Order: sequence, then structure tokens, then C-alpha cells
Amino acid sequence: MEKLFDKLINKQEKLVVIGLGYVGMPLAVAFSKKVNTIGFDVNKEKINTYMQGFDPTKEVGDEAIRNCAVDFTYDEARLKEAKFHIVSVPTPVSTDNTPDLTFVIDASKVVGRNMVKGSIVVYESTVYPGVTEDICIPLLEKESGLKCGIDFKVGYSPERINPGDTVHRLENIIKIVSGIDAESLEDIAKVYELVAAAGVHRASCIKVAEAAKVVENSQRDVNIAFMNELAMVFNKMEIDTTEVLKAMNTKWNALGFYPGLVGGHCIGVDPHYFTYEAEKLGYHSQLILAGRRINEKMSAFVGGVLVKQLILSNKVVKQARVAILGITYKENCPDIRNSKVVDLIGYLRSYGIQPMVADPQASPEEVKQELGIELVPMDDLQNMDCVVLAVTHDEFKKLRTAEIEAMFGDFANNEKTVVDVRSVLDKAAFENKGYRFWRL
Repeated sequence: MEKLFDKLINKQEKLVVIGLGYVGMPLAVAFSKKVNTIGFDVNKEKINTYMQGFDPTKEVGDEAIRNCAVDFTYDEARLKEAKFHIVSVPTPVSTDNTPDLTFVIDASKVVGRNMVKGSIVVYESTVYPGVTEDICIPLLEKESGLKCGIDFKVGYSPERINPGDTVHRLENIIKIVSGIDAESLEDIAKVYELVAAAGVHRASCIKVAEAAKVVENSQRDVNIAFMNELAMVFNKMEIDTTEVLKAMNTKWNALGFYPGLVGGHCIGVDPHYFTYEAEKLGYHSQLILAGRRINEKMSAFVGGVLVKQLILSNKVVKQARVAILGITYKENCPDIRNSKVVDLIGYLRSYGIQPMVADPQASPEEVKQELGIELVPMDDLQNMDCVVLAVTHDEFKKLRTAEIEAMFGDFANNEKTVVDVRSVLDKAAFENKGYRFWRL
């Protein structure tokens, strides 16, 4: 097993990435520049899309997909050709906010029944501490008939890719790695050093690596929750939160967080994984879940403010024409999983408002299929009573004030409302023209 790295480099052995989403696909593309790489996913449509040279995630781009050396497949038998397995599948939460390990369990079974002796299996999926050793390893052993530590080794290396971020990429983010023993740790570290130019951090054990992942996102969730709570309080005080934060951030040790809608598959999910395991051990979170509750209700808070602004502008609420710019969970990313903009749309619909939604980053077909929402072209946003900037895609940040003004109907400016969820628009420009302007 100690020679596996050399065999990978010499193209005598192969590496396989299981799960080709926003995390697995860029990882497979990066490794394919160094070693023979198989990219496996059970979704045949996804595999066919990659084989045709298209990148629906927009993480690496169509050209990179067309020119990469990844051997894409949905045939699980192909896993037998590889000895270094990286599992990168989703780990969502169930409707009751408990961890849903279905994808990890299924992937472990697939790897197990196709694994050969001398393999290394590394999990990248976000899990609570203990999942790799207590759930995944027994599944691998059962399906393969092999013994962990003797016939194969296992490690954990939490994904840290930030979808839509052009600055913090796989190559320049320090990679946390761990293994079941010192030998596997070094083997895994050497392999990841091939693609992690920023280097690797060797965790002392798998549980430490698992915990590091869930707490780094839990920390962000709590910090954003504090900003969101401030925003709700300052709204009652009729104080502009953005102005307060600009002043506060002049201090050298200010953290620079801002309020917002916290969704997605990491920050909105990982705290539940951490607190789930803590509660099993008898500890009930006082801070983390409080922050999660605050963030979960921000869509309703923004929706409530929006409805109030419509009333103050003399609009009949259920007849109001509302445009929402952006439906993905974050900027410059087509990912709609756990998007809190969807919750905002649901809140408005409860008042009879049927908002028109435009998003140049999202797939209209996916949004229709997954969310039942029809996206419209930007040109269709006309005669609006209210325009909501919900997601700061570059396309929206480049909009001139006049372009947003053109979306409104031909009536008095004091009856027009702009809601800037991410606080990036020119507030003074709209207020000086008499618009109703509110920002989170």
C-alpha cells in the first residue's frame, strides 16, 4: 500500500472520484492533470452532459470539461479499475433537520462491492464526527469482504470548495487530511498535495477532520445570525444596518460579517450535523441552534418588510407586481439547493403575490423541475411595483440605476419600492428620486 502513490504518478493505478457535483467534478478535473482519473456518478444524464463537454455547475467551465482527461462513467464496475477512491456525495438534512446519510451510505455500498485489496477510500462528504469510522467502514467491510486496516485503508478530507468563488479555489485552499493510521495519513496527504498547491493540514485523527468541517461552517452561521439579529433590531429602531456595520468595521478586529439569507448545502446544513451528534451525547446546543433559528426566519422577515413597504406605497398587496432578481442560494453560482429566496417567494405567495423571478445563472429547466417556478427573461420585468435584489450575481451588480428604474410602471416614484437584500445598490440615488428603498 505504501507504493500506491508512486503507482498513481506512474499511471500504473487509477484514482476515482465518486459523485460529480460542485465538489467532486472540479476535484476529478484537477486530479486528471496528474494521474489517471475516473469520474463516476450514478446520474446518467449528468455523465452524458460532461461527456458532451458541458459544465452545468459552472465551476470549471465547458472548455475545461472538454479538454480534461477525466474518464467519465456511470458504470460502477469501472470502480474496480481504481485503488484510490474519493467519495464526494451530498449530505443534506431531512425535513426534521436530522442528518440524511442516504447518499453516503449508498456510495459506501457501491465502493465496497467494487473495491479491490490494497485500496484507499477517502470521504469528502460533510458528516458529523464518527460517521466515517462507525458507519462507512463497516459498510465497506461488509460489501467487500475485506478488513479495514489490513486489506484497505480509509481517510477523511473535508471539502472546502466555495461554489461561485473565483478567488478561493481547490488549488489555493489548504486541504485537511486524515487517515485511520499514520501510514494512510501520509499516503492520503501525498495524493492531495498533487492538487492542493496551498498545502495540506494533517489532522490527528478522522474525527478531528470531520469536526473541523462542521464547526467552520457553524461558526459562519452563528456570526451571520448575529448580523441578522442586529438587522431586525435596527429595522425597528429605523437605523440603517449597513451604515452601522460600515462604522463598526473600521475597528481592526471587526470580523466583517453582514446580514443575509443563509441557504445552500453547507452553512445552512452543517450546524444540524454538529448539534445532532452533540444531542446524542446529552448536550443541547444553546448558541448554534439559536443562530440557525434566526437565519431560518430571515426570508419571512424580509417578506414581511416587503409587504409593509407595498402597503405604505398605497398598493393592493395581492395585486402587486414584484420582481425578484436571483433565485440561487448564493451569487455567481447556479446552485438552487436550499435557497432561501425560495422561502421568500413562498412567503409572498401566501399574501397572494405572484412574483416574477429572473436569474441568468440558474437553469430554467432545473428551477421548473425542482421548484415549480418559471424563470423569466430580464426584459420581461416591466411595470413592476417592487424590485427585489435577492442575489448579487455579477450581472445584477452591473445594473445601472436607470436599468432598475426601467423595470417599474409609469406612476409616482413614491409608490415604487426597491428592496436590496444584499445592500449593494446605491441607496442615495433611489431615495433622492423619491423611491421607497429598504435594505437588509
